[in-house]
Amino acid sequence: MTHNWYVMHTLTGQEDNVKASIESKIQEGVLKDSVFQVLIPTEQVSEVKDGKKKISLRKFFPGYVIVEMDLNDDVWYLMRNIPGVTGFIGSKSKPVPLLESEVNHIIKQTEERKEKPTPKVVFEKGDNIKIIEGPFINFNGTVEEINPNKGKIRVMVSIFGRATPVELEYWQAERL
Repeated sequence: MTHNWYVMHTLTGQEDNVKASIESKIQEGVLKDSVFQVLIPTEQVSEVKDGKKKISLRKFFPGYVIVEMDLNDDVWYLMRNIPGVTGFIGSKSKPVPLLESEVNHIIKQTEERKEKPTPKVVFEKGDNIKIIEGPFINFNGTVEEINPNKGKIRVMVSIFGRATPVELEYWQAERL
């Protein structure tokens, strides 16, 4: 039997507990030959709080755990009865496995987002901002251009009575 990836639906906030329960059942030998990997896709998110840059993890599919396993009736019964699990994605009678391309996309997305934090605050053109860090701290300005790939914004700031473009990292500014 070949193993596939399945999506388990969990109570929101219970993803880590469900993963720990599955891993403990693998350690006990109950699911050792049936479950191979348990993933909770996450991304790093950067935000500024109290003038300090903070990086935290955020689940990008809250309420879901992705599991690579050989699914038979016994395994399906055991997995459904783990505390916090509300079911599987698929029909009522049988979970539907993810396509290999979907799994590869999710894993690739997880890897990319672990390396480069995604800014939690996303600016829009025309937003009024205050610069909270760097040489122009406490200056106000207007967002002219956004570069989400680099996590930077170009802001027009009035310096000595003239509008001057300043390039900032997302975390160096906050919305007014």
